[in-house]
Amino acid sequence: MIVSAGDGVLIDVRVIPRAGRSEIAGIRDGAVLIRLNAPPVDGAANTALIELLAQVLAVSKRDISIASGGTSRHKRVKVVGITADRAASRLPH
Repeated sequence: MIVSAGDGVLIDVRVIPRAGRSEIAGIRDGAVLIRLNAPPVDGAANTALIELLAQVLAVSKRDISIASGGTSRHKRVKVVGITADRAASRLPH
């Protein structure tokens, strides 16, 4: 789920777009479950995902990128400038 990767971490996430509100909703199938208020159109859900993770992990939005799964509900997100322990302490286990 959270793996150290050079200068940061990789986080497996499962996104549910068009939710009632944006929130981290726990763990599902070995990935962080994130509900997003944004629709999966024109990258809106990916933008909302980056904004939410930046807030929760206390990093800048520019430090977060979608490493894989840009158009999928299952994504791998790269966050630079954070350790796996710090990310794990801020996300559900």
